Amino acid sequence: MTDMWEISSVEFNKDNIPWYGNKFLIGNGYFGIRGTMEEYTKEQMCAVNMAGIYDRVGDAWRESVNAPNVLYTYIKADGAVYALPDTEPAEHIQSLDFRHGIHLRRTVWQTPKGKITLECERFASMERQHIVGLRCTVSADYDCDFEIVTGIDGDVWDINGPHFAKLDISCEDGVKSVVGTTGEKGVTVSAAEYIRFDFDADKSCDITDKAALSHICFRAGAGKAYTVEKIAEIYSSADTLERSGDIKSLTYDEAKAESVAAWEKIQEISEVVIEGDDEAAKALNYSLYHLNCIAPRNMRSMSIPARGLSGQVYKGAVFWDTEMFMIDYFIYTDPEVAKTLIRYRIDTLGGARKKAAEYGLNGAYYAWESQEGGIEGCSDYNVVDVFTKRPMRTHFRDKQYHVSAAVVYAIMKYIDASGDYSILEEGAAEVAVECARMYRSLLIKKADSDKYEIHDVVGPDEYHERVNNNAYTNRMAKFVFEKTVQLLGVLKDKYPDCYAELDEKYELDRLYAVFADSAEHMYVPEPNPETGLIEQFDGYFKLEDASVDEVRSRLLDEKEYWGGAYGVASDTQVLKQADVVAMLSMFKNDYSTDIMRKNWNYYEPRTEHGSSLSACMYSLLSCYIGDPDSAYPLFMKSASADLLPGSKQWAGLIYIGGTHPASEGGAWIVATLGFAGISAENGRLVSRPALPSKWKAMRFKLRFGGKLYSVNIEGNNSVIEEIK
Repeated sequence: MTDMWEISSVEFNKDNIPWYGNKFLIGNGYFGIRGTMEEYTKEQMCAVNMAGIYDRVGDAWRESVNAPNVLYTYIKADGAVYALPDTEPAEHIQSLDFRHGIHLRRTVWQTPKGKITLECERFASMERQHIVGLRCTVSADYDCDFEIVTGIDGDVWDINGPHFAKLDISCEDGVKSVVGTTGEKGVTVSAAEYIRFDFDADKSCDITDKAALSHICFRAGAGKAYTVEKIAEIYSSADTLERSGDIKSLTYDEAKAESVAAWEKIQEISEVVIEGDDEAAKALNYSLYHLNCIAPRNMRSMSIPARGLSGQVYKGAVFWDTEMFMIDYFIYTDPEVAKTLIRYRIDTLGGARKKAAEYGLNGAYYAWESQEGGIEGCSDYNVVDVFTKRPMRTHFRDKQYHVSAAVVYAIMKYIDASGDYSILEEGAAEVAVECARMYRSLLIKKADSDKYEIHDVVGPDEYHERVNNNAYTNRMAKFVFEKTVQLLGVLKDKYPDCYAELDEKYELDRLYAVFADSAEHMYVPEPNPETGLIEQFDGYFKLEDASVDEVRSRLLDEKEYWGGAYGVASDTQVLKQADVVAMLSMFKNDYSTDIMRKNWNYYEPRTEHGSSLSACMYSLLSCYIGDPDSAYPLFMKSASADLLPGSKQWAGLIYIGGTHPASEGGAWIVATLGFAGISAENGRLVSRPALPSKWKAMRFKLRFGGKLYSVNIEGNNSVIEEIK
């Protein structure tokens, strides 16, 4: 392993514990393990976050469930406990091999007699996705009595818990287990472990009401190292993933070798080589590591939450982030994962229909915060006022109509890149029809106009609520109408039986005409003929034209929410994130370079970039207007979202920290579609690169049309070759 694939911290600072939990995360798509120390508890936001399992306690928000912590370990020397963060270390280093998903730590404490050292290595197996491996080694530079306490801690960190209504704890035949049962649906989450060591020691098992612990006591000789290895398994009654075998017969070295080999297969396709800019290469590949940690491989009806598997922030829910910013990476590197993400939306169509009906709409209105079954996890009061401490009414839940369009947009991206239309027969065609029906039921027409409008929405810029004719929302609705018409034609030709089934249900010939009419007459704000600017929504240009810094200076509390009815940005042109610019990036062939440049120049200075989704869209549009050097710092902002401090941690009084997989997916989009200039033309990949000035060359691989290609770029020259 070289420094290219390693990040580390060589200091201990209590203030960094929450951030390092994200930065040093390991995972395998089934669960994510925060990068906290082995001795940490819920007080340090220690978590093994499960994919797709949710629970609600009382009237609190439903959120994802954290499993019992199988890594819990601390040490004693001569009867005294040595554990962070309570015992200040003499030395401390924490590192992550992000090529292979291996977390390491080394901590040295000064005792009255000398120094003791704890070294731990752990991984979440990418080969056997229920398995966690932990190896801990202790040593001292003097003779002492050591005790290693290791086991499973069932007293887990919850934001809105506790989620385990019952814990069953046992220790039989050397296997300790803690089984938590959720209160809402009775889902069991089981954690079991088996430990090995080859030195003389007294071992005992301690069962408490919250934990199962082993106490390993021995006399340590000066300068000698003593190692304990653990294989743990986590599984649930809601699994779609097969179990991983007997933990008593699997050794640490075997499990680690399997996982490393599985990671190497991923990296063989995933890695992006950038010559001339080691910082960018490291940031981008670190971003892709996070995406690979949370990809739902080998699972059914799973997607990726907005904060990945870094904890319960945003309720562990799936947002539009997945379809708009993450799925591209998987479409071009691991199409089966992309197909799984789309199947999640197919399988949760029932939840989307239910939400549409709740608001008196036809078709499918996908959840803003989607939990299992497509249940809407978003509340009407989603932010807490910092002054009154009362929940504030927001309209994320009921007015963010563009989420359904993101689902159709993702389906089209997958089909266009893979050539795999079979997803239509699996239910994607019906998803498109239902989303189009939803948008049709939103349309209004003024008496003297032949254009359809959409009123009372929240666009990507969440600081301005309940606006009319948001350009992004209207253009995405038009896209849904256009593509649904197109897909119905494909379905009729390729899958006539499926077409006939849907025709009986929906009268497709009638809907075909309705959707074609909707697409033709959909109002989308046009560039002003004099300025070239596209108004973000009706009346936007009449708002106060204040700078971002000026609006920020009006805050009375740094945790204030900027939007909503009374936010400091609400009556100004300051926006949270890319809105018109996102639309231009997605539909670049509809606009001239001059129009795109004028809108970039206008909107970027007025954008707070209060969302991690924002910078990549501005960066991508910079590439499309031929300015890669302006794109570069915004690309680095996206690629470094979890590598560097500074991300937003609060919305009002709500903690929103965690990893930023959409930002990381956005960085990949900028690198490949932007800097490398990748596009599909007439069924083949082409590259028109515009690299940042410091980049000498760029190499990566893509899957397209069922084939694997290498892309080699040097300067302005590119070569795309099929890999046989």
